[in-house]
Amino acid sequence: MLTGIVGINWGDEGKGRMVDLLSEEYDIVVRYQGGNNAGHTVINPLGKFVLNLLPSGILRREVVNVMGNGMVIDLQHLSGEVARLREGGIEITPENLKISERAVICMPYHVLQDCLEENRLGDAKYGSTRRGIAPVYGDKYLKKIIRMGDLKYPEYVKKRLKDIVEWKNLFIEKAYGDEAISYEKMLEWITRYGNEFKDYVTDTGVYLNEAAKQGKKIMFEAQLGALRDIDFGINPYTSSSNTIAAYAPIGAGVPNLRLDNVIGIIKAYSSCVGEGPFTVEATGDFAHDLREAGGEYGAATGRPRRVGGFDVVASRYGVRMQGADCLALTKLDVLSALDEIPVCEAYEVNGRRVEEFPFGEDLAVAKPVFRYFKGWKCDISKARKMSDLPKEAAEYVEYIEKQVGCPVRYVSVGAERDAYFVK
Repeated sequence: MLTGIVGINWGDEGKGRMVDLLSEEYDIVVRYQGGNNAGHTVINPLGKFVLNLLPSGILRREVVNVMGNGMVIDLQHLSGEVARLREGGIEITPENLKISERAVICMPYHVLQDCLEENRLGDAKYGSTRRGIAPVYGDKYLKKIIRMGDLKYPEYVKKRLKDIVEWKNLFIEKAYGDEAISYEKMLEWITRYGNEFKDYVTDTGVYLNEAAKQGKKIMFEAQLGALRDIDFGINPYTSSSNTIAAYAPIGAGVPNLRLDNVIGIIKAYSSCVGEGPFTVEATGDFAHDLREAGGEYGAATGRPRRVGGFDVVASRYGVRMQGADCLALTKLDVLSALDEIPVCEAYEVNGRRVEEFPFGEDLAVAKPVFRYFKGWKCDISKARKMSDLPKEAAEYVEYIEKQVGCPVRYVSVGAERDAYFVK
C-alpha cells in the first residue's frame, strides 16, 4: 500500500498531525519535497514537537523514515532538529532515518541570497521564509549543487565547493553589493554538519523499491499544499518545489511506483502564511479571534497566519490537483465558538461569478461570494463519531464534502492523537 498525505490548500492544514496519527498503520514514512521552510506540529503522549525537515513518522519508534531526493536539506537545521527530538526522548539512528544520497544540501549562501533578494524586492517581496529554498532549488536546475551522497567524497566536495563559491560571489558582491562569502567557512560548515549525517545517507530508491516488493506499507508526506505548488499554485507566491501527490514517487526516488491512494488534508476554515492572493481573508476582531482559537502561527517562522472562512473554490481546485481519493477535515473544533460561519461558495471576477479557481490577474482581483452557516456553539472535542456532532456541525461537514466533490473520511476535533473519528 502506497499512500500520499497532501495539503489541499495553502499549507498548514494539519498534515503532520494526520501523518503522526495514521503512521501507526505504516512501515515507512517518506518526505519527498521541500526543506525547513514550513513545519508540521504534532502533539502526542511524549509532548509537542515541531518538525521542519524530518518526516512526521519519526515520532513512532517502529516506523522507518526517509528524506527523499526531492528535498533540500539545511544540515545545521537538521542537526538542531534531531538534537531537540532526542532531548524529548525520540530515538534517531541510521536504522529509523534514511537520507537520499541525491537530496540537495541547502548551504548558508543560499540563505544569504534568499534574504538579500527579499530585501531588494521591498514591498513587492514574495513572502519567503528566508531559509534559502528558492536559491537552492534554482541552483539544482542550474546544476551547481552539492548532494548528500557527495559527503562521502571529501576531496570532491572541496573542489566542487570552491567552484560554486567563486560563482556565487559574482552575485553576492556585484549584484547585491554584499560581502563575499568565505570558501573556508563554507567548507568548515559542510564538514562539521555533514560528518554528523554521513552514516544516514543511502540509496533510498533501492531501499523503497525493495520495501514495496515485500509488501510494506509506505506513506508519502508532503510539505505545504496544492496552492503552493511551483507549477499549479499561486505563482510567484509559491514554494519552489512540487507539493502535489503526483510528484511523490519522483521526489522519493521511486518514479517506477504508483500511489494506491491519496488522502487530502483540509482545514475547516482557511489559513495562509506569507504573501499573495488570499480571496477569503478576514480582518478585524473576527480574524483575531479565529487566529487565536486555531493557534494560527507559522510552525517554521512564528508568523501570524492570515485567516478566513472555508474557500470552496480553492478547495475544489486543490482536490483536483492532488487527485485526492478522500479527505481528512481538521480543526472543526476551532469553529465551535462562532455564532455564524462564513463559507466562500464562489468568486466574483470583474462582475462575473466564477466557480473554477482563476489564473493570474483574475485571481488577484477576485472577491469572495459568501454564504453563512449557523454555528453550533458547544464543545465537540469529545466527538468520536458523526452522530456525536451537533446537527449544525454535521451539516457543515456534509456540505464541504458535497461542494468539493470528495468524501470526508477523517474528522479531527482536537490536537491530541485520539481527538478524531472516522466518518
